Amino acid sequence: MDWNKLRRAFHRIPELGFCEVKTQQLILDTIANMRQTRLTVQTWKTGVIVRVRGKSAYTVAYRADMDGLPLSEETGYEFASIHKGTMHACGHDFHMTIALGILAHFSEVEPPCQLVFIFQPAEEGPGGAKPMLEEGVLKDCWPDEMYALHIDPTLPVGTVSTKPGLLFAHTSELFIDFHGQGGHAAYPHKANDMVVAAAHFVTQLQTIVARNIDPLSSAVVTIGVIQGGTKQNVIAETARIEGTIRTLSEEAMETVKSRIVALTKGIEAAFECKMMIDYGANYCGVHNDATLVSDFRSFTESAAQMTYHEATEAMTGEDFGYFLNEIPGLMFWLGVDSPYGLHDVRLAPKEEAIEVAIRHMTGFLELRGK
Repeated sequence: MDWNKLRRAFHRIPELGFCEVKTQQLILDTIANMRQTRLTVQTWKTGVIVRVRGKSAYTVAYRADMDGLPLSEETGYEFASIHKGTMHACGHDFHMTIALGILAHFSEVEPPCQLVFIFQPAEEGPGGAKPMLEEGVLKDCWPDEMYALHIDPTLPVGTVSTKPGLLFAHTSELFIDFHGQGGHAAYPHKANDMVVAAAHFVTQLQTIVARNIDPLSSAVVTIGVIQGGTKQNVIAETARIEGTIRTLSEEAMETVKSRIVALTKGIEAAFECKMMIDYGANYCGVHNDATLVSDFRSFTESAAQMTYHEATEAMTGEDFGYFLNEIPGLMFWLGVDSPYGLHDVRLAPKEEAIEVAIRHMTGFLELRGK
């Protein structure tokens, strides 16, 4: 199988969360061309779950996310996205291709234990891991341990990186709508300007991390979108801000949210307006199992042409954390050496990393459950 060609096929058809119809079909078509003797395939929403019968009852799961991002691609690729305004800017085209490469190997070579491959939709939002668990999709093939990777543009090809304990942050989306009284720009005293209210609120948000969070307990509050008004001489009746909250502890997340509520009440009183808060998708932190990290590190350090790098905590969000809350496992960074970072419209990971990851993970999984 030409895995680079498959990656490019995925890259051309990015789809948003729970809309991965073409992506799901490409996964199913690829699996259909594998040896079916030990495979059992089922779908869940736009996701795919594949069970591989192995020698022992011990069960190991491997997860790959599927969705793209609402970004307009600027890579210049001949195989660039054909879906306007949507792009695989987080490497999920790599993730799916690598998972299928590992699956293809074990469709031919009997694994030492039961394997479950989970192609999960909606990682970028609203989140597919939590509803997948809540609906009991894995109840008949519950894993004893579980793995996933995420590409890292800052690391060279041939490098993997992870750590025991917390790897990725607790995250929450943040959407706040402002409702006041619009009016003519010449009569500001007859209106309640929501652009001014939103501007004051955004400024006050920055005091939360600076003055309410322990400096040794990291947190980030970022506003990425601010919208308000319709014309330069009309006082805005409504405004909206959109952002994200990221913390390294649940306690810090609770503090940030409680302060947002307090600041909201102050702005409502000061500007005689109404505000509505929506926290959108909330992801728990990704906590790696220390024993499995030790096993993975030992295997990597003994592997030819592979380098292990000890990671540090990142403010990245990942709903894989919901799986790891219930199943021992780990996520690791895979080096892909791109000059542009994650969620960049010019992200250009090196395809050599695909074969590297397939080879490394098939070798690692061949030792599990023995």
